[in-house]
Amino acid sequence: MPSVISTTHGYRRLFRLPGTRAFTLGNLLARLPMGMFSVSAVVMIAGSRGSYALAGAVTATGLAATALAGPWVARLVDRYGQARIAVPATLASVLGSLALLLCVRYGAPDWTLFAAYALTATTPNIGGLSRARWAHLLRDEPGALHTAHSFEQAADELCFMLGPVLASFLTGTFFPEAGTLTGAVLLLSGMLLFTAQRATEPPPRARSRAPSPLRSPGIPPLLACFTATGAVFGSMEVVTIAYADAQGHRPVAGAVLALQAAGSCAAGLAYGALKPAGLRLSHCLTGMAVLMTLPWAAAGLTGSLWTLAGALLVAGMATAPTMVTAMTLVQQRTPADRLNEGMSLMVTGLLAGIACGSAAGGWAAEQLSPTVAYAAPATAAAAALGLAALTGAGRVPLRQR
Repeated sequence: MPSVISTTHGYRRLFRLPGTRAFTLGNLLARLPMGMFSVSAVVMIAGSRGSYALAGAVTATGLAATALAGPWVARLVDRYGQARIAVPATLASVLGSLALLLCVRYGAPDWTLFAAYALTATTPNIGGLSRARWAHLLRDEPGALHTAHSFEQAADELCFMLGPVLASFLTGTFFPEAGTLTGAVLLLSGMLLFTAQRATEPPPRARSRAPSPLRSPGIPPLLACFTATGAVFGSMEVVTIAYADAQGHRPVAGAVLALQAAGSCAAGLAYGALKPAGLRLSHCLTGMAVLMTLPWAAAGLTGSLWTLAGALLVAGMATAPTMVTAMTLVQQRTPADRLNEGMSLMVTGLLAGIACGSAAGGWAAEQLSPTVAYAAPATAAAAALGLAALTGAGRVPLRQR
């Protein structure tokens, strides 16, 4: 495809490329449930079984299973193409969500909740599929690709902003399983629309002779940072729901979480448009470590849910620049014919961290207090910064210097 994008034209020009609007619409529909499923499961399970620890452990199990299956699904996508693999993988994931719904609805034993949620592990890396399309279309446009990555991160945050709100509304207005049911329908319909756009799909590649992304220089340190960053997200979600519940405002927990995503979405769009020079991963992680102390301070010093909401809005502004910068490093360090696998590997680390953070946050909220539990995301952010400093995760590759 001829070069049609200048790095100075921003987001509007991205969607002048043929087919980009259609695949973006389908991807957004499929991605929205990613912000719904976890909140829906926590509300559904905690409301039915009366335990945030159980709810956090179940969601952690599902995320951990997804982390293990994700690179395998991505490898198949690289080899056989997005449409051939993503659709059946999505169908299997939807069946897992419906199984969890039925187990909760009809009072099945606790162990069945873990088994059912583990079946959702085949969910494709939806954001990764979209980023791979941009990488294919903009392979000769590094400036435009930065803008596309920033848009994708903002889209992630938009879905995680709207998803919890929609999940809280559905579970509170209709019935506890409504969030999970709606998410399953959106996931399947969005994926069908996305994969129907064959013109923008990257061509499948033969079995790669390149080494595994895990063996690429600089990838293991980034994986460690992604895992610690995921613990920030997982613990923050469960702790915030528990804190809102303790304040007698559980129905608005989704809206409070949405403010964190709103801050990240705004920061991501600004980061993509401004393209600040000299900003490295270590700078982003430092900002995140500092800002993640704000919710802890707001909860402990004021005891006000609305002050906490404002702190989450500000704290969220560190997320998108961190993720965009890290994903750019991943793309630079991953063999081109294993790009889906490399990005999925990072999502694996992120999900593993979310799983650990979710379990730790649920335990801390129940055994200590929701206020004290806000130390969990702050500690995880500090750990991410420390890992980056020790391993050199944010070091710019030699060819990029």
